[in-house]
Amino acid sequence: MNHSLFISLKVVRGKISNINMSGDSDLEIEEAFRRAQKAHNNKAKLVASLKNRYNKLEDKTEFHEEFIRCLKYAMIIYTREPAVENVIEFVTRFAASFETPVNENAEEEEEEGDENEFLNVLLNFLLESHGANSHAVRFRSCQLVNKLLGSLSENAQIDDDLWDRIHEAMLIRVTDKYPNVRIQAALAMSRLQDPSNLDCPTIKAYMLLLENDSNPEVRRAVLSCIAPSATTLSKIYKRTRDVKEKVRKLAYQVLAEKVHIRALSIAQRVSLLHEGLSDSADSVKEVVKTHLLPAWLRMQQGDVLQLLHRLDVENCAETAMTTLQAIFSMASSPDDLLQNGVRLNERKLIPVDSLTCENVLYWRALCEFVKNKGNEGEELLEQLLPETAIFAEYLYSYLKSITQLSEEQRADMTQLEMVMTQEFIGQQLILLVGCLDTSEEGGRKRMVAVLQEVLLMSNTPSSLIGLLVEKLIGILRDDAQKIQMIAEIISDVREPILPVSEPVDENEKRRKQVKLAEVRVQIMEAKQTLEECISCQDFSRAAELKESISELEELKNQLVLEASQSADNIKEQRVEKFPQKYEAAQLIMSDPTTLLKCLTMCAELFKQMNIKRGICPTMNALIESLILPGVSNPNPAVRNMAVTCLGTAALHSKDLANTHLVLLLQITQLDEPKIRISALRALIDQLLLNGLNILQDKPAPVSQDDSNEQPEHQAEEESTIQSILKMLSDFLDSEICELRTETAEGLAKLMYCGRILSPKLLSRLVLLWYNPVTEDDQRLRHCLGVFLQLYARASRTNQECVEESFLPTMRTLFNAPVTSPLSEVDTSNVAELFVELTRPSTLVKPAAVQAVSVHDSLAVRVCNEILRDISAPEVRLFCKTLSWLEINTEPGPANSELQLLLKDILQEVKDKHCIRIIEKLCNQLNGDRCSKSAGAQDTTLQNLDDNNGEVNKDETKAKRAKRGQKKASTAKNGKKASKAELSSEESDEENVPEEPSSVRPSRRAKMAAIDKTKQDLTALMNQEANGS
Repeated sequence: MNHSLFISLKVVRGKISNINMSGDSDLEIEEAFRRAQKAHNNKAKLVASLKNRYNKLEDKTEFHEEFIRCLKYAMIIYTREPAVENVIEFVTRFAASFETPVNENAEEEEEEGDENEFLNVLLNFLLESHGANSHAVRFRSCQLVNKLLGSLSENAQIDDDLWDRIHEAMLIRVTDKYPNVRIQAALAMSRLQDPSNLDCPTIKAYMLLLENDSNPEVRRAVLSCIAPSATTLSKIYKRTRDVKEKVRKLAYQVLAEKVHIRALSIAQRVSLLHEGLSDSADSVKEVVKTHLLPAWLRMQQGDVLQLLHRLDVENCAETAMTTLQAIFSMASSPDDLLQNGVRLNERKLIPVDSLTCENVLYWRALCEFVKNKGNEGEELLEQLLPETAIFAEYLYSYLKSITQLSEEQRADMTQLEMVMTQEFIGQQLILLVGCLDTSEEGGRKRMVAVLQEVLLMSNTPSSLIGLLVEKLIGILRDDAQKIQMIAEIISDVREPILPVSEPVDENEKRRKQVKLAEVRVQIMEAKQTLEECISCQDFSRAAELKESISELEELKNQLVLEASQSADNIKEQRVEKFPQKYEAAQLIMSDPTTLLKCLTMCAELFKQMNIKRGICPTMNALIESLILPGVSNPNPAVRNMAVTCLGTAALHSKDLANTHLVLLLQITQLDEPKIRISALRALIDQLLLNGLNILQDKPAPVSQDDSNEQPEHQAEEESTIQSILKMLSDFLDSEICELRTETAEGLAKLMYCGRILSPKLLSRLVLLWYNPVTEDDQRLRHCLGVFLQLYARASRTNQECVEESFLPTMRTLFNAPVTSPLSEVDTSNVAELFVELTRPSTLVKPAAVQAVSVHDSLAVRVCNEILRDISAPEVRLFCKTLSWLEINTEPGPANSELQLLLKDILQEVKDKHCIRIIEKLCNQLNGDRCSKSAGAQDTTLQNLDDNNGEVNKDETKAKRAKRGQKKASTAKNGKKASKAELSSEESDEENVPEEPSSVRPSRRAKMAAIDKTKQDLTALMNQEANGS
């Protein structure tokens, strides 16, 4: 419905002039509206006075017409003026005053219908007005419907037909072009939704707005009124990951106030806490701490351990730790921490049979929280932990009791879960060692002895080896002692105390072997004779032979048993560390479990030691005897850990890195994916530490002809570096997702640290970020998204690198075949990204005043690209890109060069849109009256003229990007936003805190707003009355 509401005002006024009511009631209505504009007037008295006048009238038609006529003056004003808002509030109160309670006597039904007449008339008028051409009228209509429905009581009754009309009208208005209209329509439908109905149109409209509406205030309005249900819960949960801070904050508030913790899955609970407590916005973190966590604790009657049980702490220990730290930070006194947590016995320990995943994690988190307070928490920490020696015995007794499962037992999920729980508890107890006071010599020695003994035990789980070594190294103080002790433990694990059999008499051994052989021959002959007897049907003979065979079998078993018993008669003998005999060397343990255990200890040792210390002889011996043989081990797990050890050890010595660099390069290309990734990480670490000149320190081979050998050596180094970069570039196209992601992250680190400066690689990373193939790889998208912003803002050199990569990136996208995923990428969005990344104002540390900015250089590049092929379809986009740039208008060589290029483009280009943009830019460079910002706004206005008919299409397209299309989250400058876009994005932020607009309005918009603010409804009504 498309109404023009205010054409017939004179006709309405003519009718009003003929009203015949006592006491000049038409003036009474105007006076009520006039007084309602003032905030200090008592609206309740105005409502009562006007309603008294209304009740005295027999024919109320004229009153309705006059009331609506006065209301129209308020409805044509879009801005949230105080006078207009006061009038809207007055109208709402007056209309709501006609509502009568539902449970009245039947005699009053007729009177109730008369009083509801005004409410029906007003709602009918608003429903007729909701489709008006003026967005102000549509906004005020929806606002009044929202306020009227909200002011009615819970048991209010409205005619079914009117209710259906309201529903239909609001469903139309939630798709309005203007966000403020959509907000009011969404709020108005809050009482029209039916969460129990799976096909409820209101619920469907709400979910569509939450998913696709481009305005954050609309999403917030829907969040504030949508009813949580099995259908809508997933949509509300997704808003906790919204791009806008205020939407995320409200989503957490809704979940805390309206959703029970049992309605969420374990994964959703963990995700809410992990993402909420690590959110980039402090306000979101505060909401999680002050709203969500207290609400969940109230649902668990304040039991923190029960809340941890709801989170499944075994699989989310870090998130649970963060949650506990947040709970502890809100405690008012230390007594609260002790009362709400674990129960310790008189030895300040949790009994072993009472240990659970929840209480041991709480114990550890509380101890770490108190220790981080420093001297302030020393007294409380003494109440939470025993002496070091006591805890050492406690730790040893538990770790010794961990069950060791066989291969058959591991198939039983119940037993496997039990062992995993034991390992988790053991892990938390080991981490508690870091909170102990190890300054006392006796306790420290006992703890070191316990950790050594646990590392030597065969039933110690491999998942605990790294932690045990870390805590052992942390307790020891001397570096040499640390290395020596870990090396001795590795030696003891690989060369344990083995059983060696006693020497036996060789003659006796030979006699038993001969006798055993004779018995076996007799058994074979008896079986053959038995078969012949059966074939001849001599059954009596066959029975005798069968008994004889049984006796011979018993004799054979007895002889075999005697031989095994003699072998079991053993004594323990320590294997020599450096065996002299070949037989003793074979007793070194080389099974995968032992090797993996030793390599894990070795890796942790290299990780904990300072890389400036270098490689000592003991560490070198470990590399030669353990790590390098492990690289060629057939077991993948052993091989992977050996590669990790080799990469970590190479960080301690550049010579070692040079020696094994080729080996790491080969592994990155030939082994299994997991091992290739480990080798790639080691390679990236080397490049980050030593740079691409890692081979320059490699000693050249000694030769008599140094003059010939030196250039060859240098060429070899350059070839190796080129091969490394080519290999990394090829990995970006790998079908293995993890390898591609690791490579992209490594290249991003190298470029950000300044080890690599390559526009080609940067272009590859940008294309990889936009490529629809990587749409599901959240880690890759997040890494590159953060990298591009930080890299471009770091320095002007980086911005110049971004500038050089612009044209290669755009050419790749323009030339992408239809079958390529890159053909789906929005090239305009990519261009906006490059403009924002190269904007001089975004630099963290702006350099001294430059004669030529990066945008000036980029403008020259774009102009030259346009002149290469003036008829190319991408010329329009390049011209649009020029209008976004911050070009220096001061006279100079760069300005002159750019003007010459623009004149050449004007002579050859035929597209009118491009001509207008270039002309505006020329005027800007020539020092026209318009400033730089005004020129940008004029360009924006020009864009509006050309795209005026496509506003709705553009907005719909922005709501849901096609597959592979990246939203320009970094492109936020107001210069490229058209007037239509600005109007469609503005919002009054109903029921939410106000936020300053990020777009600065033009001078004309400011003056128009000031003029409209000065207008008064009273002046408008008086002007019309005088005209009559």
